[in-house]
Amino acid sequence: MNGVMKHSLTENGDALPSNLGPREKKRKEGWNVSSSLESKGAVNNVRLSEEKYFKEVLEKRDQSKELIKLSIGDPAVFGNLPAHPVAIESLKAAVDTGSYNGYGHSKGLPHVRKAVAEKFSVINQAPLTAEDVIMTSSCSGALEYAISVLANAGQNILSPKPGFALYDCLTGAKQVEIRHYALKPDQNWEADISDMERLVDDNTAAIIINNPSNPCGSVFSKEHVKELADFAARHYLPVISDEIYAEMVFPGSSFHSIASVSTKVPALVCGGLSKQYMIPGWRLGWILIHDPVDAFKDEVRDGFTNIVMKTLGPSTVVQAAVPGIIQNVPADYHERNISILQMNAELVYDGLLKAPGLNPIMPSGAMYLMVGIDINEFPEFNNDIDFTKQLVLEQSVFCLPGDVFKFPNFFRIVLIMPGEKIVEAVQRITQFCIKHHHISS
Repeated sequence: MNGVMKHSLTENGDALPSNLGPREKKRKEGWNVSSSLESKGAVNNVRLSEEKYFKEVLEKRDQSKELIKLSIGDPAVFGNLPAHPVAIESLKAAVDTGSYNGYGHSKGLPHVRKAVAEKFSVINQAPLTAEDVIMTSSCSGALEYAISVLANAGQNILSPKPGFALYDCLTGAKQVEIRHYALKPDQNWEADISDMERLVDDNTAAIIINNPSNPCGSVFSKEHVKELADFAARHYLPVISDEIYAEMVFPGSSFHSIASVSTKVPALVCGGLSKQYMIPGWRLGWILIHDPVDAFKDEVRDGFTNIVMKTLGPSTVVQAAVPGIIQNVPADYHERNISILQMNAELVYDGLLKAPGLNPIMPSGAMYLMVGIDINEFPEFNNDIDFTKQLVLEQSVFCLPGDVFKFPNFFRIVLIMPGEKIVEAVQRITQFCIKHHHISS
């Protein structure tokens, strides 16, 4: 060995004493494969609710009654809110070209990003360009990208309560603390700014705003959106604005994007095709980067360039259909769908106003309605979970409890069913309340 003795090295690169051999490795004695912290934190209570709360009662429910599921906001389920033929033909045309069978740019097809930028540019502000648009696999994918780019493990994000359960799922997966700020049911579900002030600190990475709201069906006024923007600017917080229900508002209300009311706050606006165009299964969304103060120019834009490499972009063939859809689906299609949702909301609201112990709150848009439960007037039940489980068992009506949305003693009704099913569901809920309602003397 040329007179040179070889030594094993320590972890620091130092030579071990010559009388010691390499460190012995501890040998595993059996299979012990653990799941990651990310998977343990990725809990979506809306999707797990059927297994978590309702599996047993769904099996034991009164089978003589058809199950009416008012639980999941999928507008394609019942066939009464179909996709517009323009959307179908746009997708068929993209397939028929044969040009979209390969990979696209990881941020999305350039001409599609340009079309989205032109569609959603804000009047009287600098227009968006293709560089301000990132195509994603659904709005859920947009939210995941936004949270992943803005927040590190150990930081916190402010999120509405009640709120979309996916926010907790995505932050939990990233080991990001979620701090829930209250919405006020007696004030059209406006955010409690004082509660937000209590929660924010130097470790807050962003604030999530959901307008129009799931689960509340609320639509913020222009003045309140400005209040939220002013709060974000005051604390130098970027906004993640979930606007998947943009423009899905009932007559008498108006939608105002965060980007349209403030030039002081950077915002990642998340949207997509699923709800306005009634095609959630197509899984196509986007992020619009609104940055009037150049807060994102140094790191965040580069962060998106990196993080999209994880998935290499959404389906190219569905992307290729986007320009035709957002440019050519006529306004009366959206008006018809909104009319159906509003009619269903009025049926539920008017009907449940007469149910003892319930306090429905009329929505202004989206496809949901929240109902308060005077739980003390239902002595058989401890909480909204007990109430909704028994409702399934006796009446075969499945609504999600407010607990799923971090807002106890409420339940949410999805408004997408045909009107006759909505009427039947309201009748069954009313019968259930009459049976179990009791005010102590």
